[in-house]
Amino acid sequence: MADEPHEQEEHRDELPADLDVSNYVGMYTFPDIRRRRAPAYAYLLLAAGLGILSATHPGRGVLVNEGFLAAAVALALIGIYHLAAAWPLAVKDTDALLAAAGKVGFPVGHASAQLGWRGLRSRPTWRILLYSSEDPPAKRGMVLVDAVDGDVLDQIVEDNPEDWS
Repeated sequence: MADEPHEQEEHRDELPADLDVSNYVGMYTFPDIRRRRAPAYAYLLLAAGLGILSATHPGRGVLVNEGFLAAAVALALIGIYHLAAAWPLAVKDTDALLAAAGKVGFPVGHASAQLGWRGLRSRPTWRILLYSSEDPPAKRGMVLVDAVDGDVLDQIVEDNPEDWS
């Protein structure tokens, strides 16, 4: 028995091209968080459509009922939240690394940056982990840098407790 063509070509989920780093060589650029605006407008448009249907077909109809109004309210709230959380990613990872290196008070060797979010509106924040330039590193630090305006929010510097021998 021969395999069917649809069995040979199996569909698999894949990341969007701008999030797939496996084929990328060079500096990685984090996608801008303002992309949240596109689904926000879609939610708001769908909420408006459901609200109009609910208003023009009052009562307990078979095709349009009270659930349309509830869905419209829920989608409108989700859309408003997405718009409120669509912060611009104004500070890049390299800028955050430079700001963090200036705050820790020691020459920086290895460092890494991770993008996280804080607060109800999911404000983007860089979490920077830094090690001093000695071999093995004598100090380490963690610095939080706001990814919208570049302010250093918090920092922790300590002697490196890790045994590197």
